Amino acid sequence: MTEPPVEPLAHEAALPAGMTQGPETLRAFRRVLVNTLVSNVTTSFLWFALTFWAYLETRSVLATSIVGGSFMLLIAVLGPLFGTFVDHHRKRTVMMISSSLTLVSYVLAAGVYVAAPPGGLTSFSSPWFWAFVALVLIGSVVEGMRNIALSTTVTLLVPAEERDKANGLVGTVTGIGFMITSVFSGLAIGFLGMGWTLAISVGLTTVAVGHLLWVRIPEEPPVREGPMMPYDIAGAVRVIRSVPGLFGLVLFATMNNFIGGVFMALMDPYGLTLFSVQVWGVVLGVTSVGFIIGGLWVARFGLGARPLRTLLLVNLVLAGVGMVFTVREAWWLYVGGIMLYMCLIPIAEAAEQTVLQRVVPYASQGRVFGFASSLEAAAAPITAFLIGPIAQNVLIPYMGSASGQAQWSWLLGDGDARGIALVFVLAGVVQTLFVVVAFGSRPYRLLSGSYERAAPAAT
Repeated sequence: MTEPPVEPLAHEAALPAGMTQGPETLRAFRRVLVNTLVSNVTTSFLWFALTFWAYLETRSVLATSIVGGSFMLLIAVLGPLFGTFVDHHRKRTVMMISSSLTLVSYVLAAGVYVAAPPGGLTSFSSPWFWAFVALVLIGSVVEGMRNIALSTTVTLLVPAEERDKANGLVGTVTGIGFMITSVFSGLAIGFLGMGWTLAISVGLTTVAVGHLLWVRIPEEPPVREGPMMPYDIAGAVRVIRSVPGLFGLVLFATMNNFIGGVFMALMDPYGLTLFSVQVWGVVLGVTSVGFIIGGLWVARFGLGARPLRTLLLVNLVLAGVGMVFTVREAWWLYVGGIMLYMCLIPIAEAAEQTVLQRVVPYASQGRVFGFASSLEAAAAPITAFLIGPIAQNVLIPYMGSASGQAQWSWLLGDGDARGIALVFVLAGVVQTLFVVVAFGSRPYRLLSGSYERAAPAAT
Protein backbone atom coordinates (compact mmCIF):
# COMPACT_ATOMS: atom_id res chain seq x y z
CA MET A 1 0.00 0.00 0.00
CA THR A 2 1.47 3.34 -1.05
CA GLU A 3 1.62 6.35 1.26
CA PRO A 4 -0.96 9.08 0.48
CA PRO A 5 0.44 12.25 -1.08
CA VAL A 6 0.46 15.55 0.75
CA GLU A 7 0.20 19.03 -0.66
CA PRO A 8 3.31 21.19 -0.32
CA LEU A 9 3.25 23.38 2.75
CA ALA A 10 3.42 27.07 1.89
CA HIS A 11 4.82 30.00 3.88
CA GLU A 12 7.64 28.06 5.50
CA ALA A 13 9.47 30.01 8.19
CA ALA A 14 12.71 31.54 6.94
CA LEU A 15 15.71 33.57 7.99
CA PRO A 16 15.46 37.36 7.69
CA ALA A 17 15.85 38.76 4.18
CA GLY A 18 19.45 38.74 3.00
CA MET A 19 20.62 36.17 5.57
CA THR A 20 21.66 32.63 4.68
CA GLN A 21 22.79 29.70 6.76
CA GLY A 22 26.46 30.17 7.51
CA PRO A 23 28.88 31.56 10.11
CA GLU A 24 26.42 34.13 11.46
CA THR A 25 23.59 31.66 11.99
CA LEU A 26 26.00 29.11 13.47
CA ARG A 27 27.09 31.70 16.04
CA ALA A 28 23.43 32.27 16.91
CA PHE A 29 22.99 28.51 17.29
CA ARG A 30 25.92 28.30 19.70
CA ARG A 31 24.43 31.08 21.84
CA VAL A 32 21.18 29.13 21.98
CA LEU A 33 23.15 26.07 23.09
CA VAL A 34 24.76 28.03 25.94
CA ASN A 35 21.35 29.12 27.17
CA THR A 36 20.05 25.56 26.79
CA LEU A 37 22.85 24.40 29.07
CA VAL A 38 21.84 26.92 31.73
CA SER A 39 18.19 25.88 31.42
CA ASN A 40 18.94 22.14 31.44
CA VAL A 41 20.99 22.52 34.62
CA THR A 42 18.10 24.21 36.41
CA THR A 43 15.38 21.71 35.48
CA SER A 44 17.53 18.57 35.73
CA PHE A 45 18.90 19.61 39.12
CA LEU A 46 15.49 19.68 40.81
CA TRP A 47 14.15 16.71 38.84
CA PHE A 48 17.00 14.44 39.96
CA ALA A 49 16.71 15.76 43.48
CA LEU A 50 12.97 15.03 43.49
CA THR A 51 13.54 11.41 42.41
CA PHE A 52 16.18 10.82 45.10
CA TRP A 53 14.13 12.59 47.75
CA ALA A 54 10.88 10.74 46.93
CA TYR A 55 12.52 7.32 47.26
CA LEU A 56 14.42 8.18 50.43
CA GLU A 57 11.35 9.67 52.11
CA THR A 58 8.97 6.82 51.19
CA ARG A 59 11.37 3.89 50.60
CA SER A 60 8.95 2.77 47.90
CA VAL A 61 9.77 1.67 44.36
CA LEU A 62 6.11 2.38 43.64
CA ALA A 63 6.62 6.05 44.51
CA THR A 64 9.56 6.45 42.12
CA SER A 65 7.72 4.64 39.33
CA ILE A 66 4.70 6.95 39.75
CA VAL A 67 6.90 10.05 39.79
CA GLY A 68 8.81 8.96 36.68
CA GLY A 69 5.72 7.69 34.92
CA SER A 70 3.82 10.92 35.61
CA PHE A 71 6.63 12.91 34.02
CA MET A 72 6.40 10.89 30.81
CA LEU A 73 2.61 10.93 30.89
CA LEU A 74 2.56 14.74 30.98
CA ILE A 75 5.03 14.84 28.09
CA ALA A 76 2.70 12.53 26.16
CA VAL A 77 -0.38 14.67 26.83
CA LEU A 78 1.30 18.01 26.20
CA GLY A 79 3.60 17.05 23.30
CA PRO A 80 1.16 17.95 20.49
CA LEU A 81 0.29 21.22 22.25
CA PHE A 82 3.97 22.12 22.60
CA GLY A 83 4.71 21.22 18.99
CA THR A 84 1.85 23.28 17.59
CA PHE A 85 2.87 26.24 19.74
CA VAL A 86 6.44 25.99 18.47
CA ASP A 87 5.31 26.02 14.82
CA HIS A 88 3.20 29.14 15.35
CA HIS A 89 5.66 31.29 17.29
CA ARG A 90 9.22 32.48 17.04
CA LYS A 91 11.60 30.09 18.72
CA ARG A 92 13.02 32.63 21.16
CA THR A 93 9.48 33.47 22.31
CA VAL A 94 8.81 29.77 22.92
CA MET A 95 11.99 29.42 24.96
CA MET A 96 11.21 32.50 27.05
CA ILE A 97 7.69 31.28 27.84
CA SER A 98 9.01 27.82 28.74
CA SER A 99 11.66 29.15 31.14
CA SER A 100 9.23 31.59 32.74
CA LEU A 101 6.63 28.87 33.38
CA THR A 102 9.32 26.71 34.96
CA LEU A 103 10.27 29.55 37.29
CA VAL A 104 6.64 30.11 38.34
CA SER A 105 6.14 26.38 39.02
CA TYR A 106 9.26 26.15 41.16
CA VAL A 107 8.28 29.21 43.18
CA LEU A 108 4.86 27.66 43.85
CA ALA A 109 6.53 24.37 44.82
CA ALA A 110 8.68 26.27 47.31
CA GLY A 111 5.50 27.78 48.74
CA VAL A 112 3.99 24.31 49.26
CA TYR A 113 7.20 23.13 50.90
CA VAL A 114 7.14 26.01 53.37
CA ALA A 115 3.40 25.76 54.09
CA ALA A 116 3.24 21.96 54.56
CA PRO A 117 2.61 20.78 58.13
CA PRO A 118 5.19 18.58 59.90
CA GLY A 119 5.27 15.19 58.23
CA GLY A 120 3.10 16.36 55.34
CA LEU A 121 5.87 15.91 52.78
CA THR A 122 7.20 12.58 54.00
CA SER A 123 4.13 10.39 53.57
CA PHE A 124 3.29 8.59 50.33
CA SER A 125 -0.43 9.17 51.02
CA SER A 126 -0.19 12.86 51.93
CA PRO A 127 -1.82 15.40 49.56
CA TRP A 128 0.98 17.83 50.44
CA PHE A 129 3.53 15.34 49.11
CA TRP A 130 1.73 14.95 45.80
CA ALA A 131 1.01 18.68 45.42
CA PHE A 132 4.72 19.35 45.81
CA VAL A 133 5.65 16.59 43.38
CA ALA A 134 3.10 17.84 40.83
CA LEU A 135 4.46 21.40 40.81
CA VAL A 136 8.05 20.25 40.37
CA LEU A 137 6.92 17.91 37.59
CA ILE A 138 5.08 20.69 35.77
CA GLY A 139 8.12 22.95 35.93
CA SER A 140 10.28 20.17 34.49
CA VAL A 141 7.79 19.05 31.83
CA VAL A 142 7.49 22.55 30.35
CA GLU A 143 11.13 22.14 29.34
CA GLY A 144 9.84 19.78 26.66
CA MET A 145 8.46 22.74 24.70
CA ARG A 146 11.91 24.30 24.72
CA ASN A 147 13.51 21.07 23.52
CA ILE A 148 11.13 20.88 20.55
CA ALA A 149 12.00 24.47 19.69
CA LEU A 150 15.71 23.64 19.90
CA SER A 151 15.30 20.76 17.41
CA THR A 152 13.64 23.08 14.88
CA THR A 153 16.29 25.74 15.55
CA VAL A 154 18.94 23.28 14.33
CA THR A 155 17.08 23.12 11.01
CA LEU A 156 16.72 26.90 10.88
CA LEU A 157 20.30 27.88 11.70
CA VAL A 158 22.54 24.98 10.68
CA PRO A 159 23.33 23.96 7.06
CA ALA A 160 21.91 20.55 6.15
CA GLU A 161 25.29 18.86 5.77
CA GLU A 162 26.25 19.84 9.33
CA ARG A 163 23.02 19.03 11.19
CA ASP A 164 24.10 15.60 12.40
CA LYS A 165 27.14 17.20 14.03
CA ALA A 166 24.98 19.99 15.48
CA ASN A 167 22.69 17.35 16.96
CA GLY A 168 25.80 15.81 18.49
CA LEU A 169 26.56 19.15 20.14
CA VAL A 170 23.02 19.20 21.52
CA GLY A 171 23.70 15.78 23.04
CA THR A 172 26.97 17.08 24.50
CA VAL A 173 25.21 20.00 26.15
CA THR A 174 22.61 17.59 27.54
CA GLY A 175 25.41 15.46 28.92
CA ILE A 176 27.17 18.37 30.58
CA GLY A 177 23.94 19.43 32.24
CA PHE A 178 23.22 15.85 33.31
CA MET A 179 26.71 15.45 34.77
CA ILE A 180 26.55 18.68 36.77
CA THR A 181 23.04 18.17 38.09
CA SER A 182 23.26 14.47 38.91
CA VAL A 183 26.31 15.05 41.11
CA PHE A 184 25.01 18.10 42.88
CA SER A 185 21.43 16.84 43.22
CA GLY A 186 22.59 13.86 45.27
CA LEU A 187 24.92 16.01 47.33
CA ALA A 188 22.24 18.65 47.86
CA ILE A 189 19.64 16.15 49.07
CA GLY A 190 22.20 14.29 51.18
CA PHE A 191 23.80 17.30 52.88
CA LEU A 192 21.43 20.28 52.48
CA GLY A 193 17.94 18.78 52.23
CA MET A 194 15.07 19.62 49.92
CA GLY A 195 14.58 23.16 51.26
CA TRP A 196 17.98 24.44 50.16
CA THR A 197 17.72 22.40 46.95
CA LEU A 198 14.53 24.27 46.10
CA ALA A 199 16.14 27.63 46.84
CA ILE A 200 19.07 26.81 44.56
CA SER A 201 16.71 25.72 41.79
CA VAL A 202 14.67 28.91 41.93
CA GLY A 203 17.85 30.97 41.83
CA LEU A 204 19.30 29.10 38.84
CA THR A 205 16.02 29.29 36.95
CA THR A 206 15.99 33.05 37.46
CA VAL A 207 19.50 33.20 35.99
CA ALA A 208 18.37 31.16 32.97
CA VAL A 209 15.46 33.53 32.28
CA GLY A 210 17.74 36.55 32.63
CA HIS A 211 20.35 35.08 30.28
CA LEU A 212 17.69 34.36 27.65
CA LEU A 213 16.91 38.07 27.43
CA TRP A 214 20.30 38.51 25.73
CA VAL A 215 19.89 35.65 23.23
CA ARG A 216 18.76 36.45 19.70
CA ILE A 217 17.53 33.96 17.07
CA PRO A 218 17.27 35.37 13.53
CA GLU A 219 13.90 34.25 12.22
CA GLU A 220 10.96 35.68 10.34
CA PRO A 221 7.66 35.33 12.20
CA PRO A 222 5.71 32.23 11.10
CA VAL A 223 2.78 32.89 8.79
CA ARG A 224 -0.39 31.32 10.15
CA GLU A 225 -2.87 29.88 7.70
CA GLY A 226 -6.29 30.11 9.31
CA PRO A 227 -7.01 29.86 13.04
CA MET A 228 -4.35 28.29 15.23
CA MET A 229 -5.37 24.87 16.55
CA PRO A 230 -3.83 24.15 19.97
CA TYR A 231 -3.66 20.41 19.21
CA ASP A 232 -2.92 20.09 15.50
CA ILE A 233 -2.48 16.34 15.57
CA ALA A 234 -4.13 16.00 12.16
CA GLY A 235 -1.49 18.26 10.60
CA ALA A 236 1.32 16.22 12.14
CA VAL A 237 -0.20 12.94 10.96
CA ARG A 238 -0.72 14.35 7.47
CA VAL A 239 2.96 15.23 7.17
CA ILE A 240 4.16 11.94 8.65
CA ARG A 241 1.98 9.98 6.22
CA SER A 242 3.49 11.91 3.32
CA VAL A 243 6.95 10.49 4.03
CA PRO A 244 7.18 6.77 3.14
CA GLY A 245 8.31 4.79 6.18
CA LEU A 246 8.25 7.65 8.67
CA PHE A 247 5.44 6.11 10.71
CA GLY A 248 7.73 3.11 11.10
CA LEU A 249 10.37 5.26 12.78
CA VAL A 250 7.80 6.76 15.14
CA LEU A 251 6.46 3.29 15.97
CA PHE A 252 9.97 1.94 16.59
CA ALA A 253 10.80 4.79 18.95
CA THR A 254 7.48 4.27 20.74
CA MET A 255 8.08 0.55 21.24
CA ASN A 256 11.61 1.29 22.40
CA ASN A 257 10.26 3.61 25.06
CA PHE A 258 8.25 0.75 26.52
CA ILE A 259 11.65 -0.66 27.44
CA GLY A 260 12.82 2.79 28.58
CA GLY A 261 10.06 2.79 31.19
CA VAL A 262 11.74 -0.16 32.90
CA PHE A 263 14.99 1.75 33.30
CA MET A 264 13.17 4.91 34.36
CA ALA A 265 11.32 3.10 37.13
CA LEU A 266 14.08 0.86 38.49
CA MET A 267 17.48 2.35 37.74
CA ASP A 268 17.60 4.65 40.78
CA PRO A 269 16.23 2.07 43.26
CA TYR A 270 18.84 -0.43 42.09
CA GLY A 271 21.61 2.15 42.36
CA LEU A 272 20.50 3.16 45.82
CA THR A 273 20.84 -0.45 46.98
CA LEU A 274 24.52 -0.31 46.02
CA PHE A 275 25.38 3.26 47.08
CA SER A 276 24.34 5.99 49.48
CA VAL A 277 22.40 8.86 47.91
CA GLN A 278 25.49 11.08 47.98
CA VAL A 279 27.65 8.47 46.25
CA TRP A 280 24.88 7.54 43.82
CA GLY A 281 24.65 11.18 42.72
CA VAL A 282 28.40 11.19 42.12
CA VAL A 283 28.14 7.91 40.18
CA LEU A 284 25.50 9.40 37.89
CA GLY A 285 27.64 12.48 37.43
CA VAL A 286 30.73 10.48 36.51
CA THR A 287 28.90 8.11 34.17
CA SER A 288 27.10 11.00 32.50
CA VAL A 289 30.46 11.85 30.97
CA GLY A 290 29.27 9.19 28.54
CA PHE A 291 26.68 11.66 27.22
CA ILE A 292 29.48 14.11 26.51
CA ILE A 293 31.66 11.46 24.87
CA GLY A 294 28.83 10.24 22.64
CA GLY A 295 27.75 13.76 21.72
CA LEU A 296 31.30 14.86 20.91
CA TRP A 297 31.82 11.74 18.83
CA VAL A 298 28.81 12.68 16.67
CA ALA A 299 29.88 16.35 16.57
CA ARG A 300 33.31 15.29 15.31
CA PHE A 301 32.54 12.38 12.97
CA GLY A 302 28.84 12.73 12.18
CA LEU A 303 26.52 9.78 11.62
CA GLY A 304 27.50 8.68 8.15
CA ALA A 305 25.30 8.54 5.08
CA ARG A 306 22.73 6.20 6.71
CA PRO A 307 21.74 7.57 10.13
CA LEU A 308 18.69 5.30 10.29
CA ARG A 309 20.93 2.22 10.14
CA THR A 310 23.12 3.79 12.83
CA LEU A 311 20.04 4.26 15.02
CA LEU A 312 19.11 0.57 14.86
CA LEU A 313 22.66 -0.65 15.45
CA VAL A 314 23.00 1.57 18.51
CA ASN A 315 19.73 0.24 19.91
CA LEU A 316 20.95 -3.31 19.41
CA VAL A 317 24.00 -2.55 21.57
CA LEU A 318 21.80 -0.81 24.15
CA ALA A 319 19.70 -3.97 24.44
CA GLY A 320 22.84 -5.97 25.08
CA VAL A 321 23.92 -3.58 27.82
CA GLY A 322 20.52 -3.92 29.47
CA MET A 323 20.85 -7.70 29.57
CA VAL A 324 24.26 -7.84 31.25
CA PHE A 325 24.89 -4.82 33.48
CA THR A 326 23.05 -6.28 36.50
CA VAL A 327 23.73 -10.00 36.09
CA ARG A 328 25.92 -9.76 39.18
CA GLU A 329 25.47 -7.39 42.10
CA ALA A 330 28.80 -5.67 41.45
CA TRP A 331 29.13 -1.90 41.51
CA TRP A 332 31.75 -1.87 38.76
CA LEU A 333 29.53 -3.84 36.37
CA TYR A 334 26.57 -1.55 36.99
CA VAL A 335 28.62 1.62 36.66
CA GLY A 336 30.37 0.40 33.52
CA GLY A 337 27.05 -0.53 31.93
CA ILE A 338 25.57 2.87 32.71
CA MET A 339 28.64 4.58 31.24
CA LEU A 340 28.33 2.67 27.96
CA TYR A 341 24.56 3.21 27.91
CA MET A 342 25.04 6.95 28.23
CA CYS A 343 27.69 7.01 25.50
CA LEU A 344 25.20 5.49 23.09
CA ILE A 345 22.07 7.49 23.92
CA PRO A 346 23.17 10.79 22.27
CA ILE A 347 24.18 8.89 19.13
CA ALA A 348 20.72 7.32 18.87
CA GLU A 349 18.95 10.62 19.57
CA ALA A 350 21.10 12.52 17.07
CA ALA A 351 20.32 9.91 14.41
CA GLU A 352 16.56 10.19 14.95
CA GLN A 353 16.67 13.99 14.98
CA THR A 354 18.78 14.12 11.82
CA VAL A 355 16.35 11.92 9.91
CA LEU A 356 13.34 14.01 10.94
CA GLN A 357 15.08 17.31 10.17
CA ARG A 358 15.89 16.01 6.69
CA VAL A 359 12.54 14.58 5.62
CA VAL A 360 10.01 16.87 7.40
CA PRO A 361 9.32 20.44 6.10
CA TYR A 362 10.51 23.11 8.52
CA ALA A 363 7.09 24.74 8.94
CA SER A 364 5.68 21.49 10.34
CA GLN A 365 8.65 20.20 12.32
CA GLY A 366 7.35 21.43 15.67
CA ARG A 367 4.11 19.49 15.28
CA VAL A 368 5.88 16.37 14.05
CA PHE A 369 8.48 16.50 16.84
CA GLY A 370 5.72 17.12 19.37
CA PHE A 371 3.51 14.32 18.06
CA ALA A 372 6.41 11.87 17.93
CA SER A 373 7.58 12.75 21.42
CA SER A 374 4.00 12.36 22.64
CA LEU A 375 3.69 8.83 21.30
CA GLU A 376 7.16 7.88 22.50
CA ALA A 377 6.55 9.34 25.95
CA ALA A 378 3.16 7.65 26.27
CA ALA A 379 4.85 4.27 26.16
CA ALA A 380 7.23 4.78 29.09
CA PRO A 381 4.66 5.61 31.81
CA ILE A 382 2.63 2.53 30.91
CA THR A 383 5.68 0.39 31.57
CA ALA A 384 6.71 2.40 34.62
CA PHE A 385 3.27 2.21 36.21
CA LEU A 386 3.15 -1.55 35.55
CA ILE A 387 6.71 -2.51 36.39
CA GLY A 388 6.84 -0.70 39.74
CA PRO A 389 4.06 -2.73 41.37
CA ILE A 390 5.16 -5.94 39.62
CA ALA A 391 8.75 -5.53 40.81
CA GLN A 392 7.72 -4.46 44.32
CA ASN A 393 5.07 -7.10 44.93
CA VAL A 394 6.03 -10.05 42.72
CA LEU A 395 9.55 -10.24 41.33
CA ILE A 396 11.51 -8.83 44.28
CA PRO A 397 9.82 -11.20 46.81
CA TYR A 398 10.14 -14.09 44.35
CA MET A 399 13.86 -13.56 43.80
CA GLY A 400 14.31 -13.28 47.56
CA SER A 401 12.75 -16.69 48.07
CA ALA A 402 14.62 -19.98 48.06
CA SER A 403 12.89 -21.17 44.87
CA GLY A 404 13.66 -17.96 42.99
CA GLN A 405 17.31 -18.02 43.99
CA ALA A 406 17.62 -21.69 43.05
CA GLN A 407 16.12 -21.11 39.61
CA TRP A 408 17.98 -17.93 38.66
CA SER A 409 21.21 -17.84 40.66
CA TRP A 410 23.14 -19.40 37.75
CA LEU A 411 22.39 -16.26 35.74
CA LEU A 412 21.92 -13.50 38.31
CA GLY A 413 24.04 -14.65 41.24
CA ASP A 414 23.17 -13.62 44.78
CA GLY A 415 22.29 -10.24 46.27
CA ASP A 416 19.57 -7.95 47.57
CA ALA A 417 18.25 -6.66 44.23
CA ARG A 418 18.05 -9.79 42.07
CA GLY A 419 14.37 -9.12 41.36
CA ILE A 420 15.23 -5.81 39.70
CA ALA A 421 18.09 -7.49 37.85
CA LEU A 422 15.69 -10.06 36.39
CA VAL A 423 13.49 -7.26 35.05
CA PHE A 424 16.47 -5.64 33.32
CA VAL A 425 17.48 -8.92 31.65
CA LEU A 426 13.98 -9.59 30.35
CA ALA A 427 13.68 -6.01 29.06
CA GLY A 428 16.95 -6.37 27.16
CA VAL A 429 15.74 -9.57 25.49
CA VAL A 430 12.52 -7.89 24.34
CA GLN A 431 14.38 -4.85 23.01
CA THR A 432 16.71 -7.09 20.99
CA LEU A 433 13.72 -8.70 19.31
CA PHE A 434 12.29 -5.26 18.43
CA VAL A 435 15.51 -4.18 16.73
CA VAL A 436 15.90 -7.41 14.76
CA VAL A 437 12.32 -7.11 13.47
CA ALA A 438 12.87 -3.43 12.58
CA PHE A 439 15.97 -4.22 10.52
CA GLY A 440 14.00 -6.58 8.30
CA SER A 441 10.91 -4.39 8.00
CA ARG A 442 9.51 -2.62 4.95
CA PRO A 443 9.23 0.79 6.72
CA TYR A 444 12.99 0.68 7.36
CA ARG A 445 13.66 0.30 3.63
CA LEU A 446 11.10 2.95 2.69
CA LEU A 447 12.38 5.55 5.14
CA SER A 448 15.98 4.92 4.14
CA GLY A 449 14.95 5.70 0.58
CA SER A 450 13.02 8.80 1.66
CA TYR A 451 16.10 10.13 3.46
CA GLU A 452 18.32 9.57 0.44
CA ARG A 453 15.84 11.28 -1.91
CA ALA A 454 15.15 14.29 0.34
CA ALA A 455 16.58 17.65 -0.66
CA PRO A 456 19.78 18.62 1.18
CA ALA A 457 18.03 21.56 2.89
CA ALA A 458 14.62 21.46 4.54
CA THR A 459 13.96 25.20 4.53
